[in-house]
Amino acid sequence: MTTPAPLLDKDGVRLTVDDAIATVTLTNPDKRNAQSPALWRALTEAGRSLPGSVRVVVVRGEGKSFSAGLDRQAFTPEGFDGEPSFIDMARGSEEFLDSTIAEYQEAFTWLRRSDILSVAAVQGHAIGAGFQLALACDLRVVADDVQFAMRETSLGLVPDLTGTHPLVSLVGYARALEICVTGRYVHAEEAVASGLANVAVAADQVDATTHDLVAALLAAPRDAVIETKALLQGVSGRSQQEQYVAERAAQGRRLRDLAGLGD
Repeated sequence: MTTPAPLLDKDGVRLTVDDAIATVTLTNPDKRNAQSPALWRALTEAGRSLPGSVRVVVVRGEGKSFSAGLDRQAFTPEGFDGEPSFIDMARGSEEFLDSTIAEYQEAFTWLRRSDILSVAAVQGHAIGAGFQLALACDLRVVADDVQFAMRETSLGLVPDLTGTHPLVSLVGYARALEICVTGRYVHAEEAVASGLANVAVAADQVDATTHDLVAALLAAPRDAVIETKALLQGVSGRSQQEQYVAERAAQGRRLRDLAGLGD
């Protein structure tokens, strides 16, 4: 089987597309796929480069770790070449600080788009930014050696790459607070039991299990999937009565579309 040529391959990120399936791969296994601003920009570019045919995005990391988090170079006084260091960011205006972090967050937010489903295939370390990248996806297939951890608070920081909302949604406030403040590891069994992971399998079965899940996700009609995802994503912001109204409106659109009466 021929591997599709990458649409993007830069700064530790490779994007390949095979019809309805896009695969985003972190490609720096020697550094356990540690993340940097350049990598985040490449992830953002990957999201913007998706063809309209894509329905499912798989996010994975080469090597033994999904992503060990932020590259430690970020914590040096000079930071990354050509990037504002943490010290530069702290000395900047509130507007500069806010816009810089917002740019970094774009690397994660596109994975929650309502027109795609995203699946993280996670093995080994998924720490800090790596944990948040997995949380940015709709679903997670994990290896039995997975080690999730949120280490930002232990470093005097907070998780700011869009991971706090999905973490609380998945495991609840008390468990999320404890995970973040202690910085402890969450292993495969707990990840599945708490809702962080959909399934845990042996490390050599992650790719096959992800493939099977993707095939199942593609089986339903695309428009019905989009409407269902939007309904579920909106639950936390609606009352029960508002959700009933949203369900009726979505079903009306589906019925009209199936009857050939859509716009």
